[in-house]
Amino acid sequence: MAYDSDLSFVYFGPTKVVFGGGSSTSELESEISSLGCSRAIVVTDQGIIKAGLSENIIKTLGDKCVGVFSDVPQDTGIDVVNRGAAFAGEKGADIVISIGGGSVIDTAKGMCILLTEGGSLADYEGIQLLTRPQTPHIVIPTTAGTGSEVTWIAVIYDKEKGQKILIVESHNAPRVAILDPQLTIGLPPLLTASTGMDAMTHAIEAMTSIQREPLSDAMALHAIRLLSTWLPECLKDGRDLKARGQVQLAATMAGWAFGNALVGLVHAMAQSVGAVARVPHGVACGILLPWCMDFNLSDGEPETIAIYATVAEALGLSARGDDPGSSAAAAVKGSFDLLEEIGHPMKLSEFGVTEEHITEAADLSMADGAIINNIRYVSEKDEVLDIYRRAL
Repeated sequence: MAYDSDLSFVYFGPTKVVFGGGSSTSELESEISSLGCSRAIVVTDQGIIKAGLSENIIKTLGDKCVGVFSDVPQDTGIDVVNRGAAFAGEKGADIVISIGGGSVIDTAKGMCILLTEGGSLADYEGIQLLTRPQTPHIVIPTTAGTGSEVTWIAVIYDKEKGQKILIVESHNAPRVAILDPQLTIGLPPLLTASTGMDAMTHAIEAMTSIQREPLSDAMALHAIRLLSTWLPECLKDGRDLKARGQVQLAATMAGWAFGNALVGLVHAMAQSVGAVARVPHGVACGILLPWCMDFNLSDGEPETIAIYATVAEALGLSARGDDPGSSAAAAVKGSFDLLEEIGHPMKLSEFGVTEEHITEAADLSMADGAIINNIRYVSEKDEVLDIYRRAL
């Protein structure tokens, strides 16, 4: 793909990644010590605790663990972060260790800010408001999709506003991400599929963002290759450690891609319908991705066609030199086909979404910051509403 001759960009990827089976226990103590910390607060949720995924990690920490905050819901909120930070402050924590998926990781990110800066998380909505590094954070993901382990973005639900807010802070990027594929072995099929499609959405949207650049494209393309190959294998055999590891790596690469290039229309819509109807984020992304791709492609812009043709190559659906228009269309169809192959939900109505919900969500989508990065300019609420109706 060609880039403008006057292209300039900054690529930022400060998080150290440690990968390997069993690394969540074998490498944790040395990583804490290397950060000069000794009093860890563990952030997780009740599902992780009941599944036993945190038990060995907490045992490994020993007396370095000064407390466990596990009151984290599926979609975390400002009130949850505030409570967690107060608890961690009372325990004198000097490092936060998150064990879980995107909601747990985002909660921990918010807690890191409050442990350093004080106040309520509502005070920090926005972009690059901080001027110094925040409390160190080690992420141990138990899903493979959000990419939150390497991003400096937190998505938090604001009850008062009735929508999800973004906190984007380069000073708050996790210091270390420990990727242990053994922790994803027990992930149920729906979560495996939806978190995998969350990662696929990150990768494809990074490539169709107006902020796209060569390094993020490289990460995104390889993430797409890995996901298209190995995500179906995870659904065939949930205990396939190789497949789980490849999908976990893809999610991290997609996280680096969208963390730099940002996301677009799919996320604006997924975040909005998630806030209105409480549809899980990964599910909403998976359902909406092909429809938004179709919308982007339908205006016939050569740049969009070229990008989706490259996506089709990464999906294994076309070869270089094939007709770009046909290849781009194959990428859209391939996204629908992948949903079916992995048993992912196909319609928002399966999660109780109604016409009333999407009407409200369309308004929120137009106000969501992600929409401005979309490769195709979205000028009217009715355009968003039409996509919702097609996905309903």
